[in-house]
Amino acid sequence: MSPLDKQAQAEKVKAEMLKIYPTKVARKRAKQIIINDVQPGEVVPEIKANTRTIPGIITMRGCSYAGCKGVVLGPTRDIVHITHGPIGCSFYSWLTRRNQTRPKTEADVNYMPYALSTDMQEEQIIFGGEKKLKQAIEEAIAIFNPRAIGIYATCPVGLIGDDVHSVARAMEEKYPHINIFGFSCEGYKGVSQSAGHHIANNKVFTDVVGLTHVKKAGKFVVNLLGEYNIGGDAFEIDRIFEKCGITLQSTFSGNSVYDDFTNAHMADLNLVMCHRSINYMADMMEKKYGIPWYKVNFIGAQSSADSLRKIAAYYEDAELTARVEKVIAEEMPAVLKAQAEIKPRCQGKTAMMFVGGSRAHHYQDLFSEIGMQTLSAGYEFAHRDDYEGRKVLPSIEMDADTRNIEEIVVKPDPEAFAPRITPEKKAELAQQGGLRWNDYEGMMAQMENSSLVIDDLNHHEAEVLIEKYHPDIFCAGVKEKYVVQKYGIPMKQLHSYDYSGPYAGFKGAVNFYREIDRMVNTKIWGMISAPWDKEPQVTGTYGWD
Repeated sequence: MSPLDKQAQAEKVKAEMLKIYPTKVARKRAKQIIINDVQPGEVVPEIKANTRTIPGIITMRGCSYAGCKGVVLGPTRDIVHITHGPIGCSFYSWLTRRNQTRPKTEADVNYMPYALSTDMQEEQIIFGGEKKLKQAIEEAIAIFNPRAIGIYATCPVGLIGDDVHSVARAMEEKYPHINIFGFSCEGYKGVSQSAGHHIANNKVFTDVVGLTHVKKAGKFVVNLLGEYNIGGDAFEIDRIFEKCGITLQSTFSGNSVYDDFTNAHMADLNLVMCHRSINYMADMMEKKYGIPWYKVNFIGAQSSADSLRKIAAYYEDAELTARVEKVIAEEMPAVLKAQAEIKPRCQGKTAMMFVGGSRAHHYQDLFSEIGMQTLSAGYEFAHRDDYEGRKVLPSIEMDADTRNIEEIVVKPDPEAFAPRITPEKKAELAQQGGLRWNDYEGMMAQMENSSLVIDDLNHHEAEVLIEKYHPDIFCAGVKEKYVVQKYGIPMKQLHSYDYSGPYAGFKGAVNFYREIDRMVNTKIWGMISAPWDKEPQVTGTYGWD
């Protein structure tokens, strides 16, 4: 199909999506459905993002609580997490993302299998639940005696005025050996789970990072931010780092422990994977402790190799550079062998991705490595900079939803601030090593022109995409899974990997190639007939008929 034909098709699909909406809604959604048009110099179209979902539309988003407890803090195995709210909220965030962890010894604690909640009932909604929260903390301490306890506020807590922070302070005074901290992550804060990420970053930064000062042994010590060990991804990245001689001071927060967070400020460098969920932490750690950061991507074999080379470029160490190149040379043959086997069967097939975090962006690399094209992609909870790049940050206006989230004023720590690199050296490495400091080019710059970039996709729009483009695979979350499958389209969950993985690094790339090959080339999907193709599923009449 020619570029003009692709453009015309995209315009028709966009018009089809919008025609069902009332005029006012259509105007708003038109700004969130963009036909990609990247010009030289990474000039990309403006997209409307991080705005509230229109009432009545079935969104794919999650809530602030999900972003805070479910995403950022959930993968930490030795913090006791207590959800203050109805039991359903706690149950929802209980291992649904398949975060894995691996205690080093039998003595190491692991609280991740537990779902702790105050189980608020009508009595607490009417008369307040702080007393029950204190009882829950007492019970958790009696059972586990943990190093730290996190308290997560849900919607009813914010509505009735329970103060989780005052409870945390009171209980910390009673048990001074335990760090107890609360998160005001009520589900309605912000416009999506993105608000919960920000809230989690703030509290962990103020109440946990910097409490102790132990640097792990190693010549090259880094933090990996925004990797949550879904399906074992962090295990694969750990393996690669160990082979290269790179020491992980902490991971935020896949396979993580509390002590790693308290000592995270001792690292030489911050590497950011999921930009949206953790960029706040990277910025704050640079301002307070002088730790520089840049974006990496360990999803995709070539991207993994490029990211390792970027780490070597930062340290400018001949031994590290040699080890990195040796590891890449050892790992790539298996990747290339799998590509050679699978690419002929997948070449020219098409994919769509609507996932949170960086996954709608990063996984395009894996698809392209086996010859597949991404027709349309978007995020559930992105901000404009996730699409257009961080260069647009100065033009993003503060709105009421963003003001719901505490803004922390960060200043250099008088004792711990120690710039790891001079501005002059930064400029040199940017020019010679290709390191883009404090930057992220965004998804649009890497997508083909005339592809559709859609923020906060909903079920109606997903159905139009499927009917008009007939993609070979659709990637999203569990809420979308079964509707997509009933269309006869294979659906890959990229939130929890559908009980598969890992997909990070070199071995993860091979796992992903084989999984996608099986999914797009099986004949079973052609045998499925959607129930609504046979008869209407819902019928009704107006009251006056």
